[in-house]
Amino acid sequence: MSDEPAGSNDQAGAVSPTPDLETLRSIEQRVLWLATRIIDHANSRSATDVKVGGHQASSASMASIMTALWFAHLNGNDKVAVKPHASPVYHAIKYLTGELDRSYLTTLRQRGGLQAYPSRTKDPDVSDFSTGSVGLGAVAPLFSALTRRYVESHFGEQSPARFIALVGDAELDEGNVWEAIADPATQELGNFTMVIDLNRQSLDRVIPDIAAVRLKRFFADAGWHVAEAKYGSRLSAAFAEPGGDALEAHIDSMPNEAYQELFALEGADVRHKFLVDAGETVRNFVGGLDDAELKHLVTDLGGHDLGLLVDTFRECDATPEQPSVVFAYTIKGHGLPMAGDPMNHAALLSPDQVDAFRRELGLDAGTEWDRFDANSPEGRLCRAVGGDINNAPPTPRPVLPVPTAARSTVTNGATSTQEAFGRVLASLADVEGVGDRLITTAPDVSISTNLGGFINKRGVYSHAERDDHGGADRLLKWAPGPTGQHIELGISEMNLFMLLGQLGLSHDHHGQHLLPVGTVYDPFVLRGLDALIYGIYNDAKFVVAGTPAGVTLAPEGGAHQSTITASVGAELPNITYFEPAYASEVDWLLCDALDQLSRPDGTSGYLRLSTRPIDQAPFANVLAMMGEERLRSQVLAGGYRLVDGPEDGRPGVTIATTGAMAPEALAAAAELDSEGVQATVVHLTSPDRVYRSWRAGFAQSAATARVVRAPSQLHRLVPATERRRPVVSVHDAASHSLAWIGSALGTRQYTLGVDRFGESGTIADLHELTGIDAGSIVNAALIAVSEVDPYDD
Repeated sequence: MSDEPAGSNDQAGAVSPTPDLETLRSIEQRVLWLATRIIDHANSRSATDVKVGGHQASSASMASIMTALWFAHLNGNDKVAVKPHASPVYHAIKYLTGELDRSYLTTLRQRGGLQAYPSRTKDPDVSDFSTGSVGLGAVAPLFSALTRRYVESHFGEQSPARFIALVGDAELDEGNVWEAIADPATQELGNFTMVIDLNRQSLDRVIPDIAAVRLKRFFADAGWHVAEAKYGSRLSAAFAEPGGDALEAHIDSMPNEAYQELFALEGADVRHKFLVDAGETVRNFVGGLDDAELKHLVTDLGGHDLGLLVDTFRECDATPEQPSVVFAYTIKGHGLPMAGDPMNHAALLSPDQVDAFRRELGLDAGTEWDRFDANSPEGRLCRAVGGDINNAPPTPRPVLPVPTAARSTVTNGATSTQEAFGRVLASLADVEGVGDRLITTAPDVSISTNLGGFINKRGVYSHAERDDHGGADRLLKWAPGPTGQHIELGISEMNLFMLLGQLGLSHDHHGQHLLPVGTVYDPFVLRGLDALIYGIYNDAKFVVAGTPAGVTLAPEGGAHQSTITASVGAELPNITYFEPAYASEVDWLLCDALDQLSRPDGTSGYLRLSTRPIDQAPFANVLAMMGEERLRSQVLAGGYRLVDGPEDGRPGVTIATTGAMAPEALAAAAELDSEGVQATVVHLTSPDRVYRSWRAGFAQSAATARVVRAPSQLHRLVPATERRRPVVSVHDAASHSLAWIGSALGTRQYTLGVDRFGESGTIADLHELTGIDAGSIVNAALIAVSEVDPYDD
């Protein structure tokens, strides 16, 4: 195989005898059969509109690796992320160990059945990590290992656990993998191992020049222990014989495509292909082997040698100061007729091939789904593994004493929501039972997103004491140590959300409930969006503050002005988006978001914040009229009436706004009043919650066939007497983000927002340029009230 150094079977670090290999091989064959048959059955069900799919070849390349792991290496505390396309292998193992009911084997990719890719929230037998989006499962256990280290630094030693990622070699093309490997926060995690299924194939082809030497160097330069299972025991023994060095050099020099083709050939064709460009020494060495023996020898790869794999995993355990990577050389489709075929990624065995495989294993239609006999060596090992590593469902997260507010109500002066966020978080650091559970993280933007106050109180985390000789500022307590509660990352939003996701699963994986809070420049939420979605799909619970947001970040220019993040926050499930305008709103909403992290039906939280100082007097006026308890209730429900103007016979309009646009909405309402138009200002602190409240009422009506739907928060804010008024919405985000309000109220709506890229300028400049200034609101309202009401006959 091209550009590869000679392999070695001299593996260090084996700490106990290898388990009975015959038993392991028997289990490996049954695992491969079940995985293959699970996919075959899924594709032979009644016809569907689209193909069911599945990956028999990708599963086959992992059968040896996963058999060695589960039946000779793992224990009950270890956590594993399974290569996405190998999910049938995982289900087959869990079935054989008694952890998956037989009825599920025929439900792959079916409603209520086994998912296409491992899912910790939707599969009946997965409780560690979801995988499927390429590259994310590869590093999720790495950040889980970091979380484990943090938990042990703060809450004492836990039961020993290892974190393992099973990765396809093509996944290393994903940049987020290298971002994670390079980050200083993930260094020296000796309880993590990445196992790379090096089958030299991607979806469409055999990969030329896989350059494993270069990849190994990347890992080594990042401080990782690099191990390999390259050649099996038969080839390694042959290399040790006279002339074996020439055989090894010949195999190493073969292009990947040429070596791969050997698996698809039989008889004399194997010999002919293998001996192309071979020297006399190699020809003499293999001259005494018949064609079948030759193929059996030269295709003996370490990734399918169970004994070698077990020894290699133990070698990794013997290097506790470094994360490890294992390059396991495999063949895609190993053990199946499609082995090595460049187009085998989505290929399926024919019915005749399935029948032949079944007969080869001594099975028939009546026994093909059976487990091993309970009294056989295989049955006893499966039962022991199932009893040992069967993951118990997590206990409910403890409800922490998060207060309803961390600070006194702010009623005067001018402050920004970003500044308020930093002050609230610093106050929460002093709350007993809460402060010690808070953990913050940021991709090198801690100071500029106002985490400085919290860091000064709680410090920066490192598993070992470090002196940074003053850090960013001698007024900031930046010297890292084991008691710190802030993890500073490099400039990688993917790493931010990957870490938040694993911190948000700390209770489930490590038995300690944390309150993770991350900050990021709001435009760059999108740069980490894949990892954000991955975290909340996994049911992780965390809070992220995107700040500053919108074109209101005026001088920074269009590259730093977010316009569609509000829609992302509102549209994603399992996370609630907030956009407060006033300091006390930030306080109440952040405390509520942290409290949600403990609730069984709680969600993660996303606060879209601003650096724009806003006068707090309008909030104080509403507070005086409503009282704190009632106002707080409405803020948490998603919104309240910032300007209350019941009908007085004049034309009327409802102005709906959120976040930093509150001053423009208020100014427009005052100008409209002077123009003879009564304007109510509805300030939405969480457009997300208000929308979901409306949708919930709609869904309840549909489910019960009721004509009158349950009242929503929006309908409470806009009573029936005002719902025929037109709505003007204004948002420092894409105009469509609030465009549903008119539909929900059954009236006309005029949507103002940012539907172009921004540029540098003053706030007034850019608000006018994008049409979200007070004058634009007034113009839209005047047009709206002058139009003919569609309800009038």
